[in-house]
Amino acid sequence: MTPENTTRIRPDPRGRYAHFVHLTTRWADNDAYRHVNNVVYYSFFDTAVNQYMLEAGVLDLDSSATVSLVVDTGCAFFAPIRFPDRVHCGLRVVHLGTSSVRYEIGVFRNDDPLAAARGHFVHVCCNRGTQKPVAMPAALRAALVRLQVTAP
Repeated sequence: MTPENTTRIRPDPRGRYAHFVHLTTRWADNDAYRHVNNVVYYSFFDTAVNQYMLEAGVLDLDSSATVSLVVDTGCAFFAPIRFPDRVHCGLRVVHLGTSSVRYEIGVFRNDDPLAAARGHFVHVCCNRGTQKPVAMPAALRAALVRLQVTAP
């Protein structure tokens, strides 16, 4: 019997991310253990990615011909975040395909130098009406290229 992959994901420093979106925790984010509940991190990911796309001008919530649908997501936790901490979500693109993109999101607490959590988020570009995969529009691709970070 061979052991399973035991390589542990380590927290990244801020310099490994191309863009930051700043969020605040809310009182309701804390759970019974007095830290931000794990499900809230997925909201951080969704907010950070979509806020970037809105600010880059490549997402119109009402009329974009294409939409990006989540097909895979996950998170590794390293340290707790609590209300009233400030959250800084670092974004980077680690894979850019014809119709899909894999983001990694580092979640940083206040001014901490290392991520409290790191998640991933895979979007597939789809036709708004049919929700079938389509080639990524050039403007979206250009915005995502700006988030690519080379390996250390």
